[in-house]
Amino acid sequence: MSSLTKGQNAALPTGDVVVSVDVAAAADLSALLVTEAGKVRNDADFVFFNQPAGPGVQLRDGRLHISTAGIPSDIAAIRAVITLDDTTRSFGQFAPPVTRVFDAAGAPLFDYVVDGLTAESVVIAAEVYQRNGQWKVRAVGQGYAGGFADLVRDHGVAVDDAPAQAAPPSPPVTAAPPAYNPPPQQNYTPPPAPPSYAPPAPQQNHAPVAPAYGTPAQPQYGAPAQPPAPPQGQAPISLSKDRPVSLVKGQKVSLKKDGGVPLTQVWMGLGWDPVQTGKRGFFGGGGGGGDIDLDASVLLFSQGNCVESVYFGNLRSKNQSIVHSGDNLTGEGAGDDEVISVDLSAIPPHVDRLAFIVTSYRGQTFAEVQNAYCRLIDQMTNAELARYTLAGGMPFTGVCMAVMSRINGEWQLRAVGEGFNAKTANKAIPHVMPYLA
Repeated sequence: MSSLTKGQNAALPTGDVVVSVDVAAAADLSALLVTEAGKVRNDADFVFFNQPAGPGVQLRDGRLHISTAGIPSDIAAIRAVITLDDTTRSFGQFAPPVTRVFDAAGAPLFDYVVDGLTAESVVIAAEVYQRNGQWKVRAVGQGYAGGFADLVRDHGVAVDDAPAQAAPPSPPVTAAPPAYNPPPQQNYTPPPAPPSYAPPAPQQNHAPVAPAYGTPAQPQYGAPAQPPAPPQGQAPISLSKDRPVSLVKGQKVSLKKDGGVPLTQVWMGLGWDPVQTGKRGFFGGGGGGGDIDLDASVLLFSQGNCVESVYFGNLRSKNQSIVHSGDNLTGEGAGDDEVISVDLSAIPPHVDRLAFIVTSYRGQTFAEVQNAYCRLIDQMTNAELARYTLAGGMPFTGVCMAVMSRINGEWQLRAVGEGFNAKTANKAIPHVMPYLA
C-alpha cells in the first residue's frame, strides 16, 4: 500500500476500487459525482445512506464501491465526503480520519491520513478522477467549517439563507433546475388516481405558533387528556366517516367501513406546525432554531424483517401499492404536509406490518414541534376516519406514530406514539421493531 499526502495523486491500476474511511467519531461516508467544472448535475449525482446507488457508484457496508466503466462520460470525478453525525462537533476534536483505497478483491492500494483539520464538520477526503483517459486517485482533505451547506454550495447547489451553524449529514441535493426536494411553499398534490385529494376545510390547523423551545415535557406524550386509554384486551373498534375516531396511545381500530366492508385505499396524512424563528434557510441547523423538516415514512415488515421503506428518497414501493407525496421541508401551509397513499388490497402477501413513522431530518426534537398529528383518510370519500395527535415535549428525533397489522387476512391500525432517536427512515428500523407486536 502506498501512502499519499494532501494534494498527491496516483494512477489507479484497476477500474474497480473501494474507498473506505476510518473516523474516531460517528460519521457518514457519501459521494459527489461532479463534472469538469466541479459541479453536480442533479440529485442523482449524490450517493449517500438514503440514496445508496448512483451511476457507477454504490454505497455498501459503509464503503464506496466505484466502477469507472459505469461512470457517465460527463462526470470528471467522484469525491468521497465524510460528514460527522454530530454537527456541533468538528474533526479537530478527534484523531485525523484515514482514507483507504482497495481493489475489488480487497487488496490495499493507497491510504491517506486526512490531517490538518480543525473546525470542519464536513471534509472531502479523496477523489477518484479521470485525466487524459487515465483514472487516478487524489488525496484532497478539503474541509468545510460551514458544514454541509457550504459543501453543496461549492458544488453548484443553491442554498437560500443558509445559517452559519453546521447542517446535518448527507441531505439530498438539488442542482438547478431543481429535480428533488420541492420548495418549502409547494403544496401537496396527491397521486392521480383516485380523484385529487381535498381534505375537508375543518381539518386545516396550521396557524403559525410561537417557538416551543423550553416547553416543559408533557406528562403522557401523544395521549390527549380525553378520552382515557382503552382497557387492555379491548376489541378493535370500527370506523365510520360520520364518527371519526380520536385515537389514544395503544388503541386499535379495524380497517373496515360501516357494514363491515374492508377499506382498500387510504391516505395516512402527516401535519405539524413550524417553529417561527425568523429567516428560513434551505438547510437548518440541528436543534435550537431553523425550520423543522419532519419526514413521514412507512416501513414494510415481513415476519419481523424490514423488506422495504417508502420515504422522501424512495417515493413508491416496488409494486406501487404505497406512494409518498414528496418531501415538505418546513411544515408551512394548511392541511396535511406529507401524505402516504396506501392500497391495502395490493400490499404484497408476505408483508404483514406497516410502520408509519415521523423523523426529524435536521435533528430538532419533538420538544420543538407543536400540533403534530397523523390521520387516516378514506381515499374514496375523502372522509377522515381516525386521527392521532401528539402533544409536545418528547426529547426524541423520531416517533413511531402507528402500525398497521395484517391479522387473519384483515388489516388493523394501532396508535403507538413512542419516541426514539433516529433522523432517517433507514436508521429508525431497529428502533421500530419493538412496536410491531
